[in-house]
Amino acid sequence: MSSNQSAAGAEFAANEYVTVRIEDQLFGLPIHEVQDVFTPSAITKVPLSSPEIEGVLNLRGRIVTAIDLRTKLGLPPKAEGEQKMAVGIDYNGESYGLIIDKVGEVHRLKQSDFEPNPVNLDPRWAGVSAGVYQLEGSLMVVFDVEKILATTEQNLAA
Repeated sequence: MSSNQSAAGAEFAANEYVTVRIEDQLFGLPIHEVQDVFTPSAITKVPLSSPEIEGVLNLRGRIVTAIDLRTKLGLPPKAEGEQKMAVGIDYNGESYGLIIDKVGEVHRLKQSDFEPNPVNLDPRWAGVSAGVYQLEGSLMVVFDVEKILATTEQNLAA
């Protein structure tokens, strides 16, 4: 294969993301990382856990650690009684539910349109982001699941 052909292949290579909203911001989770989308219920608080750990819940017989991404991103909590959604992720043999505001659709985006984090991206967001896509009228921040969960696991071990 010539270098022109491989460059053309990279131009048309696409990544798929499950989009989620937190506050008014659009985020993307790589589709291959997402196991479930669900409405969390009966979350049990965990004493002395880090602030972003909402608690644990039982999801079809699995114990899932619920992580509030609003807290992780430094955003105010949702109003009491507002419905929350969760995206189920498995990482290092553990199950996690990332608590978000809303789940959107799946976007298939060209790899060539992916950009590194802008220098003016809030450091809390940049710390959990793999990069961004500029979409029509908005910026989609791509979550790096490993970064989100690695810092949470460090906090749990502390």
